[in-house]
Amino acid sequence: MARVLIIGASGGIGQALVSVHQNRGDDVVGVSRSVDGFEITNEASVSSHLSALGGDFDRIIVATGALEIDGAGPEKSIKAIQADAMAQQFAVNAIGPALVLSHAGRLLAKGRPSCLAVLSARVGSISDNRLGGWISYRAAKSALNQIVRTSAIELARSHPQSCVVSLHPGTVASAFTAKYLGRHPSVVPIEAAGNLMTVMDQLNPHRSGGFFDYTGAIVEW
Repeated sequence: MARVLIIGASGGIGQALVSVHQNRGDDVVGVSRSVDGFEITNEASVSSHLSALGGDFDRIIVATGALEIDGAGPEKSIKAIQADAMAQQFAVNAIGPALVLSHAGRLLAKGRPSCLAVLSARVGSISDNRLGGWISYRAAKSALNQIVRTSAIELARSHPQSCVVSLHPGTVASAFTAKYLGRHPSVVPIEAAGNLMTVMDQLNPHRSGGFFDYTGAIVEW
């Protein structure tokens, strides 16, 4: 039985991740904005909530994120950039997870294998960008991947058995993506969560700092 912490436990994927871990007997702790008042963009809120938790988690999953914030959806071109909307994307999708990662050293188990996974997105891949658009969301997820990579390097010094990664869950049919699914193939949250759990189960310290999709394949930076 593993001890698991899920940040964003009330969201579509977050709830599903709680379920799949509980169903196999894991001890799951979940925190979220709607249930616990956990504000990932607020440093005091993140510190207060995480400091109240005991450490020694075998797995931590940051399942937060937003594609559309306060009615501002993905831009179709660079001409549509709005400074405030872009700043909000970075706050939710990059700075917030970074605040969580700043507590990783205290929260993750030491002396045994552990995993910290942050949900990213394939559109954050610079190499894979062939369509343009979605500038703020793409840039925020690219920044997140750099944050994860750097955190993995630093955490390895104190937690040599840790694995810190970015994960692309695929296109998940949820409120998060409802307006943007179009003809893209998608999976329901519980299936996405199962896929992600399988990938995390196969990770090891040699893969720390990587970016992987829901099949375990490497995603280009």
